[in-house]
Amino acid sequence: MTEKTPVDLWFDPFCPFAWVTSRWLIEVEKVRPIDIHWHIMSLNVLNEDKDVPEAYREQIARAIEPVRVVAAARAKHGDHVVGALYTELGTRLHNERQIKRLGRLRETVEAALEAAGLEPELADAMDSEEFDEAVRESHNEGIGLVGQEVGTPVIRIGGNAFFGPVITKIYRGQEAGRLWDGVVAVTSFEDFFELKRSRTKTPAFG
Repeated sequence: MTEKTPVDLWFDPFCPFAWVTSRWLIEVEKVRPIDIHWHIMSLNVLNEDKDVPEAYREQIARAIEPVRVVAAARAKHGDHVVGALYTELGTRLHNERQIKRLGRLRETVEAALEAAGLEPELADAMDSEEFDEAVRESHNEGIGLVGQEVGTPVIRIGGNAFFGPVITKIYRGQEAGRLWDGVVAVTSFEDFFELKRSRTKTPAFG
């Protein structure tokens, strides 16, 4: 039996690019022997000392609220609930576009918790700083692997970590596997740092 390769992914539930990458990674798991481990990071923490547009800062100020809830769920139930809760949050925030209804964010979070088999009252963590230290610790672990100049998602394969891949389509089947093979091959070179081109498409979640 093929031994599975542990793969760690750091995400902020608000980030649409992290959402697409995470769904691609789940597709990869179907065709390649990998074992995904989910970790939180925070767009709010990432940008707290950066010069960003005020409208974006207002949005990411709310972004920390679902991250706190994931941290609370992990503290109460363990690591195994993180991936399932992320799936429920991301489906609502991105596929159902509830991210555009920030005034009803608590309702979205409570629905995600219930769908993941967790207590809706964990949503109380949205307005609490109780889990901020845990959020920052997880965030720093992920971003410390790749540097402050990047964001979410961060992926680690063994001792090899990188930001991205940033994709706008959820590749499936063997296409997902082919992209995985290429990402692993390129990022395994110690002196390789960057490939980039301007994005011309927005994320598609279907």
